[in-house]
Amino acid sequence: MFGVYGAGGGRRAAAAGCAVAALMGLTGCGGGGDDSGKGEAVRSATPSRPAATAAPAEGLTEAELTALAFADGEKAGSLTASEYPSGGPLGDAYTASPAVCQPLVSLAGDVGGYAPTAQVRRRADEPGEMLGVTVDVTLRSYAGGQAAKVMRSLDRAGRECAGGLTEERAVARATYERTEPAAPPSFAGEADEAKAYRLTVLDVKGKLKLYEYLTVLRAGSTTLAFRAETLGTEDVGGVPEDVMAAQWRKFRAGQA
Repeated sequence: MFGVYGAGGGRRAAAAGCAVAALMGLTGCGGGGDDSGKGEAVRSATPSRPAATAAPAEGLTEAELTALAFADGEKAGSLTASEYPSGGPLGDAYTASPAVCQPLVSLAGDVGGYAPTAQVRRRADEPGEMLGVTVDVTLRSYAGGQAAKVMRSLDRAGRECAGGLTEERAVARATYERTEPAAPPSFAGEADEAKAYRLTVLDVKGKLKLYEYLTVLRAGSTTLAFRAETLGTEDVGGVPEDVMAAQWRKFRAGQA
């Protein structure tokens, strides 16, 4: 994750981000702040209309997901969406110890327990602004009811890893001091499930407390994951709702 290693949300080039952090006099890359942003981690869907469950049981194809995801250069709320030049965020390859905490670190199929049938990754940020918030946006489609299993594994991780976890990379590691509930987006009731977390990460010297936010929505066989990170020391208070709302509206419109 970005809190210790990465750039513009740890899922860009790590070297660029930590260089900026060094200029700021930080020992790690990340944000800091108070205990704002707490709320429910899980909200069961009680929508006034049926949730978006029209996807086939075998899941959407990559082409179908691409049509539902942000396009390159599209406005994502107050930010701008773009494609990852290398295919995805660096953090997708990170692993967790204990293993039950893995969904909080990465939901990618090659490090997690559930492989999607298709996935599309985007990032949303303010072009040219190194210290602003970056949101990783990933749409994943699953077969055989596995999307619901992904959400159950995330719920379990949120509960069992409340006291912390370790994130492992090839040449580094980070200590997550705690996992706590964050407020889900206001439209969460339209989804089949929604889970949101605030992650407190210690810097490499164990002194600074840095923050990341993770929100995951499920609509039938598809999950929409949003991870907010920043290079600054400010606690951003959650994944920007206007970004999540813009992606959710596009997804729902394509499913209508």
